[in-house]
Amino acid sequence: MVDAASARSAPPTALELHRVVKSFGPVVALRSGSLTLRPGSIHALIGENGAGKSTLVKIMAGLYRRDSGDFRLHGEDVDFTSTAQSKAAGIAVIYQEPTLFPDLSVTENIFMGRQPTGLLGRIDRKAMRTEVDQIFRRLGVTLDPDRITEGLSIADQQIIEIAKAISLDASVLIMDEPTAALSGVEVDRLFAVARSLRDEGRAILFISHRFDEVFDLCDTVTVMRDGAYIDTTPIAETTVDDLVRQMVGRDVTELFPKQEAAIGEPLLEVTGLTRPGVFHDISFTVRAGEIVALAGLVGAGRSEVARAVFGVDPYNDGEVRMLGAGVARRNPTAAMRSGLALVPEDRRKQGLVIDAGVGGNITLAIRRRLSKWGLITSGIENRAAKEWASRLEVKTHALDTVAATLSGGNQQKVVLAKWLATDPRVLIIDEPTRGIDVGTKSEVHRLLSQLAGEGLGILMISSELPEVLGMADRVLVMREGRITAEISRDDATSENVMFAATHSSELQS
Repeated sequence: MVDAASARSAPPTALELHRVVKSFGPVVALRSGSLTLRPGSIHALIGENGAGKSTLVKIMAGLYRRDSGDFRLHGEDVDFTSTAQSKAAGIAVIYQEPTLFPDLSVTENIFMGRQPTGLLGRIDRKAMRTEVDQIFRRLGVTLDPDRITEGLSIADQQIIEIAKAISLDASVLIMDEPTAALSGVEVDRLFAVARSLRDEGRAILFISHRFDEVFDLCDTVTVMRDGAYIDTTPIAETTVDDLVRQMVGRDVTELFPKQEAAIGEPLLEVTGLTRPGVFHDISFTVRAGEIVALAGLVGAGRSEVARAVFGVDPYNDGEVRMLGAGVARRNPTAAMRSGLALVPEDRRKQGLVIDAGVGGNITLAIRRRLSKWGLITSGIENRAAKEWASRLEVKTHALDTVAATLSGGNQQKVVLAKWLATDPRVLIIDEPTRGIDVGTKSEVHRLLSQLAGEGLGILMISSELPEVLGMADRVLVMREGRITAEISRDDATSENVMFAATHSSELQS
């Protein structure tokens, strides 16, 4: 193990934070943040949501100023008051969702605000393009420097941000949850780029909730908990169990606490659902007390099926029935009345009113039920919201806390609470634990298992194979818009699920 003191004394260092404190009024976001990054190394920073990782990153990026503690860059004390100062000092942050100018080209985005000029003060576009070509060749990526950035994938946008950092000669690159929206191939390309940057002698900080990525990519890992530094360890000297224990302060013995539930009557019946070019002949049943997983690779059509079943998206042929009665197409209100609920994949954009309070979000789908003669009192709304916030253990100081300020895990709990408040018979939940920490994942899994035990039918869409295998009673595997396999819990393995997701021949249980 490497303690904070010894990590500080071992040269050379690219960046060093020691016992950094940051508060926002009475709320202490960072009690004692410590981190040491070294040139030519990829360093993981992990911790549950709310552990203080984002606050530490924002201090490094110049968005926040620390209240106390040490901050050194290449051995020199620094105190950034703006993001421009941080960038000028050689620190670059690659966010999960880059913010580029969509109407400008790749090259123009990379050189925005610092275009080189030639004779008569004109922008030297040839010099810009030549440098971008050289950077892309160094990174081993093929991307057209003249292409307009609108429509580019998140993965390509991240490459543009990395190229911008290289053009600025950044010595420290911070990658904040960069793989959350990437496919497997895109992750592999990003990791190849990260390794090439490490080999050039740059210091890289990698923030992720995915342990497989941390162990695959990183040399060293620092754990934070409750706003404080816990430990720094070489990757080769630790295990997932060790890291989980440090992150949550306890052993998480059951990440997938699946309890046995009596499987009852059919609740949701989907027959022949078809939307040309998106999905074809989709048929399945979800029964009371059953968790059915829709598995498959990104782009297989899983989310599109869920949205069509709930009436958000159209379909051309087929039928959706709840408790034996047909559900009107393209009509989410009718779907809700039939007993369906949908927790979408993108909770911030589709599941929450992000600038509204926790209480208002939880009661959003039941306001008509709570109102009397078209009016609703804050007391009635708060009582309903408090019940569900308490049951789902939403960590918030007050029901009027703005949803945007919550951690990802607590935002997911608020979305779940909103839909569970409608008393659904079938819950469709898309990527239930994406982007949330391991402790909260266990809580969400326990809740889903408990709901199934109470007779709720659950259709779960997940890209995480351990989650699929750990929670599902049945696995439906999709490939290119079709169901290629139906596999029972007892028969499901990583191998046969992946085989069905990548091969066109059907595999039956």
